[in-house]
Amino acid sequence: METPLPPGLYIVATPIGNLGDLSPRAAETLRQASLILAEDTRVTGKLLKHIGAKSPMRRYDDHSRDSDRDRIVDRLASEAIAIVSDAGTPLISDPGYKLVRAARQAGRDIWTIPGPCAAIAALTLAGLPTDRFLFLGFLPAKAKARTDAIREVAEIRASLILYESGPRLGETLLALSELGSREGAVAREITKLHEECVTGTLAELAERYSKQAPKGEIVIVVGPPLEVETASDATVDRLLEQALERLSPSRAAAEVAERLGIPRKRAYERALDISGR
Repeated sequence: METPLPPGLYIVATPIGNLGDLSPRAAETLRQASLILAEDTRVTGKLLKHIGAKSPMRRYDDHSRDSDRDRIVDRLASEAIAIVSDAGTPLISDPGYKLVRAARQAGRDIWTIPGPCAAIAALTLAGLPTDRFLFLGFLPAKAKARTDAIREVAEIRASLILYESGPRLGETLLALSELGSREGAVAREITKLHEECVTGTLAELAERYSKQAPKGEIVIVVGPPLEVETASDATVDRLLEQALERLSPSRAAAEVAERLGIPRKRAYERALDISGR
């Protein structure tokens, strides 16, 4: 006989494609939950049928009212309630963080049942650096806002992960190609029958997907900026000598450091040497 779940909120990750990826712990939690909060009850209903769960469901998304959230938090004191997204880990580019925050403020117990996440799965497939990465979710639909968002992260030395739809993929890749000659990957239909991961430069990927929009769930991974060749001492000295004709050593060092992408300390020490000659 299964041990009843303690009352509280259960954040349950669900498969992003292959139903076999649902963990035994996640399945047990969904079968025992007093209530399941779902983005789309029709989608979650198929998963519950697959595992033989008959727990009641209620729609919960970004359009849910504050009063609905308050009632859920009240019920958490005595009931085990699970929250799921249509696919993957809840709260990752999906609704839910406000509920988690409210539950925590109310002193309710919260558990996470980890599992599939499309962003992390795509990163493992891409063959790009994984030591540092930034998840951007979906970029804005309007061109200017999208360009501004890309420029905001252009200099971050990390791999970038984005979600995108098929119809917008070509335009988004074209906008991303303005980042320069950087590597990228387009992962599609991860864990499903037609899974694929296409790699290349951002320009090559933009060209590939400019003519025909692919179907399915899509994740874009962009490699970090290319390493800039370190400026030689001769180059640093030449630019500092020019800058020192009109600026103080500290301001000249700041200007040259920014221009060459070198540490300001290095430039300042050289500026002091040059100005003291």
